[in-house]
Parts: sequence; C-alpha cells; structure tokens
Amino acid sequence: MSSSTKVNVCWLGTVPYLTAFETQILLKDAILSGKCGSTILFLEHPPVVTLGASYQENNLLLSREEYRSLGIDVQPTDRGGDVTYHGPGQLVAYPVLNLRELKQDLHWYIRQLETAFVIGCRQMGVQASPDSRHSGIWVEDAIIGSIGIKVSRWITMHGVALNCSNDLTPFQLIHPCGIKNQAMTSMSQLLNRNVNPMQVLAPTICGFEEAFSISCQMGSDPLDLLAGK
Repeated sequence: MSSSTKVNVCWLGTVPYLTAFETQILLKDAILSGKCGSTILFLEHPPVVTLGASYQENNLLLSREEYRSLGIDVQPTDRGGDVTYHGPGQLVAYPVLNLRELKQDLHWYIRQLETAFVIGCRQMGVQASPDSRHSGIWVEDAIIGSIGIKVSRWITMHGVALNCSNDLTPFQLIHPCGIKNQAMTSMSQLLNRNVNPMQVLAPTICGFEEAFSISCQMGSDPLDLLAGK
C-alpha cells in the first residue's frame, strides 16, 4: 500500500463495547465483499473489562457481579491477549485493515501498530517505546497503551487502547494483560496536565500514516461506508 492509498478514519465518540465490535464485523464483511475500503475506527468506551481469547480467570481480582456493582461491564471477546480495562479518557483505535494490501505478516502488523502510537505519543511529548518482552506501548516499565488484535482472512479487528486522561484505578482490579503488579500510566499523568483523547487523535493519525505509509481520510461515517456511499 502506498502513501497515495486512502484509508477511511471515523471518530465515533463514546460507544459501548459490543456496538463497536458489531461495527467492526460489518466493516470486515464489507471489505471482503468490496463494498468499502480499509477503515480505522477511533472512539472511547464506557467502563468495561474485556477478556481476550487466552485470558486466565485468576487475572480478574473481583467477581463479575462486583465489577458490575462498580459500574464496570465485563465482556468476553475474540481478540488475542488476556484481560484489560477500557474507560472514558482512553483513545481506542480499531483498525479494520486489509493486510493483503499492506503485508500479510501478523508480527509486522503488531510492530507497525506499536510504531503508530509511539509516533503519536512522541509528538505529544511523551517518550514512549515498544518493549521486546511484551506487545503494547510503554514508558519505561509502565504501560500507556495495550494491544489486542484478531485477524481473519487477512482483515484486522480490535486494536489499541491508549491511556490519555482516564482513571487508572480500575487497572488495580485486574492483572493488566495478565501481568501481576503491572504499573500503568497515562498522557495526563506523565505531562502533568489534562490530555483528552481528542488532543491525541491527530498525532495518532499522523503516526498511522507514517507507520503504514497510507493517507488517512477523516470524517466518513461508518454507516455511509457500509452503504457504499
């Protein structure tokens, strides 16, 4: 895929987890049928703990009823990885990309996802980097962004959640990514000022363009894309 290739980018605002998941499935099917092109969804979620395909029950420190009593939904999902938390103030990216037009290599894809967010973080003044031991976006020994993906017929789903201004306390109720006593951090914590997801959106889109050598076209509604408009 060359830099002249356009990828649709949609900002959805705050979206329940299952709604975003269903939208990704519809987009995947539309890409496979040729009705629309590769698309990146950006959004925030209400509080939710998601369980990856390889999650371990002992990485949940509360019962599902206790999470829900705190206003945190619990949702199983088919992405890779273990347990993580999503909440308001995170910038969540779900790229639904056709890897046949990029590179049919899952390790490469994860590295480019990391690179896209590292570029965005550094544009904001945060010296993030990948970690050779674990996937994700790191600042020293703390996670600032978690990655969990699924690829079916070379179409990607799920993606990255970057901590911007979200409350980090709920991460203490799980073992994030299956790692005990894992430190978490955020843009706001590191920069000592409030940094909301919309402030990080443009730098992250630039990161995607650079990492994947694409041109992002902002503003399309996913319902219009699915209708072939």
